[in-house]
Amino acid sequence: MSALPTSITPSERRPIRELPDELISQIAAGEVVERPASVVRELLDNALDAGASQITVRLASGGVRLISVEDDGLGIPREELTVALRRHATSKIASLNDLETVGTMGFRGEALAAINAIAELSILSRFTGSDTAFALDGRTGELRPVARSTGTTVEVRELFFATPARRKFLKTDATELAHCIEAVRRHALARPEVGFSVWHDGKLVEQWRAATTREQRLADALSDEFVAQSVAVYREGGPVRVVGRAGIPDAARSRGDQQFFYVNGRFVRDKVLSHAVRSAYEDVLHGQRQPIYALYLEIDPARVDVNVHPTKIEVRFRDGREVHQAVRHAIEDALAAPRAGDAVAPAGAAPQPFFKQTPLPSNASWAQPAINFTSQERGAGDFEAMWPRRSEQPAQHAAESTASSLWPQASAAAATFQAPVGLPVAAANTEAAALATNEQAWPLGRALAQLQGIYILAENSQGLVIVDMHAAHERIVYERLKTQLDGASISSQPLLIPATFAATPQEVATVEACAEVLPTLGLEITPFSARTLAVRAVPGTLADGDPVELARSVLAELGQHDASTVVQRAQNELLSTMACHGAVRANRKLTIDEMNALLRQMEATERSDQCNHGRPTWRQLSVRELDSLFMRGR
Repeated sequence: MSALPTSITPSERRPIRELPDELISQIAAGEVVERPASVVRELLDNALDAGASQITVRLASGGVRLISVEDDGLGIPREELTVALRRHATSKIASLNDLETVGTMGFRGEALAAINAIAELSILSRFTGSDTAFALDGRTGELRPVARSTGTTVEVRELFFATPARRKFLKTDATELAHCIEAVRRHALARPEVGFSVWHDGKLVEQWRAATTREQRLADALSDEFVAQSVAVYREGGPVRVVGRAGIPDAARSRGDQQFFYVNGRFVRDKVLSHAVRSAYEDVLHGQRQPIYALYLEIDPARVDVNVHPTKIEVRFRDGREVHQAVRHAIEDALAAPRAGDAVAPAGAAPQPFFKQTPLPSNASWAQPAINFTSQERGAGDFEAMWPRRSEQPAQHAAESTASSLWPQASAAAATFQAPVGLPVAAANTEAAALATNEQAWPLGRALAQLQGIYILAENSQGLVIVDMHAAHERIVYERLKTQLDGASISSQPLLIPATFAATPQEVATVEACAEVLPTLGLEITPFSARTLAVRAVPGTLADGDPVELARSVLAELGQHDASTVVQRAQNELLSTMACHGAVRANRKLTIDEMNALLRQMEATERSDQCNHGRPTWRQLSVRELDSLFMRGR
């Protein structure tokens, strides 16, 4: 391999000159066309912009030998067919204002010209109202009349024949076919009203018929399991609207292969959006698991720039924080409701958040004592005093503390579990009916026993429910602490000795630009010198942490996102630790009353399906699953 020359003599210098049009198109094709799936994506964009209701994609050899996209849209007039293959020729935009408010899938006018430069392209189209269809050969420019119904067919043969070096980078036919199908799937998820079919080497490999609802298309294009393991997302505020479905934490995968985000119908990959999604899941997702979702963001086209990358897969928002917060809160609200009630919902019924169906009694007194988060004297040990161990209680008080040591209203919650001795038969029947009604209203059922001092076994209409009592109570305490903290402003704790650190020019500029934002986060950061910043105060709940690390994290996120997420994340980690110490411990013997009270609190607590670390708190075993263990019915 020869090294690049370090110097050039005048005789070796090449003159500056214009490149030939063919070479310009081939260079542009390198940006637009990466593989056959890129061609499929561009042609689908044009078909959808033409108002197609049915699109058929035909491939041969993974799309290398043939890519044909047929639609029933408006078609192209005869006089515009030759213009369509010129560089920067488009019907989508005509002025700068059109470019800044793009409402179509395509707009750059480069795709057809780029494809024609590296492959054999032909267009067959019949315009609406025209008596004849016309076919255009991209190589020769020949235009001839043909027979065809209204719509357009674009055929691309021998991809990269003009640039054989690019063909060497392609994978196997099966791999390229998979990428092409994924490109069609992404368009199908955005346009449920359009039917799509994919043929490969003469065989139908995928088909999605026109759907009446977005959920139906999600079930067809992804799976029924995707819909069953996700919750509906809806949030509308100001110029931003977020809808779609977000997967429950239990459905998270090791790979992010089921993550679809659309901005005004366009599939995108954006750091602001992915960060917002991850922020919404970080309180319920375990480890590095990847959530599944199909989300659709609708925003004024003037507030988003889609002219960022030739592939149009990247966008830039005018107000990234506004979009970030809308997406994050939309997913958080959707995930907040516990989903245990879905297990007992009738078949086909839409899942409803059951905590609204079974509210806590108005006189419930199982709220914990208020905690002063600005005090540095309160420690995690105080939580142990709230939940005294039974072994530490005097024997004479054991009986009366069974229903009140953890949850003062436990006895009332379980009062209908059995009829009192000596109760008349009619009264007993009434009590039994009330019990049956309660069992239907209690998604987690009624407690049966405690297993190994760790798990609570409960029975509901579906079968057996197994609850990790420590994990469940940890989430209950954690959510209560967060609620208490949310009601108070973030107070600052001045540092006795300011913490200084060498700052980058970007960090210094962020401090100057966000001088009014930082105090609202409980931070005081001031310039110490031209290249040094000083942290003089931090949030009171984080006074024991590293002030420099916190400051750097906040400043880094202020440049792209809402920095309050950093402070909130750090506070939540502290509250999570406090909740873990305050939760009921393993091997703690609970009475039936206490177990039932814990189940009722789970039903009334947001995000109670996962503990603070993202692990599940309960599992359902249906009667059918239990029968299969014992081979019943075989």
